[in-house]
Amino acid sequence: MATTTGPYQIHTEAHGSHWVAWVSRGADAKPDRSVVLIGKTREEVEARAQAWAEQSSS
Repeated sequence: MATTTGPYQIHTEAHGSHWVAWVSRGADAKPDRSVVLIGKTREEVEARAQAWAEQSSS
């Protein structure tokens, strides 16, 4: 799943018992700066990715 926030898209995916998220720019689906975030729930990892995107765009 992908969510857009400013110039970034947040992608999330379930991996076993945890969730991963990464932030990409534009049409590129690869993680920006090779950053992948891990969390126990989708909500947790989306919040962490959102915070990372906001910090990176300032």
